Amino acid sequence: MSKKCFIFQSQRVVSTVRGFCTLTCLNHCGTSLSRGQITLTQSPGAQSVVPGQTVNIRCKASSSVTDDLQWYLQKPGEAPKLLIYDAASHQSGVSDRFSGSQSGTDFTLTISRVQAEDAGVYYCQQDNSLPFTQ
Repeated sequence: MSKKCFIFQSQRVVSTVRGFCTLTCLNHCGTSLSRGQITLTQSPGAQSVVPGQTVNIRCKASSSVTDDLQWYLQKPGEAPKLLIYDAASHQSGVSDRFSGSQSGTDFTLTISRVQAEDAGVYYCQQDNSLPFTQ
């Protein structure tokens, strides 16, 4: 009696940031690799604030990335600057006005006493699953 093996591949294109987790299955047909997409949704898209306010930027993962999430700030003409790593660890040399927190798959970057120099594009990035994306 012959045994049949079936390979299923599913890929969905999304416009948000994404990464992949890998699931390895072993059965009588051998080893199979499957990839499931992890999507990061950041909000709000943009906001205007008054100096001195507290700002919260949220990042939601579609599935668990444990605490493998970083926050970056990119200013025009500059490379992204790491602010927070491992969800809540403060990068050396970064103002303590920046802090990170996590609740399950919800991550928050908080900027206290916001200043004009804080203006820029903020990114969340997961490095739990390849490829690492921001």
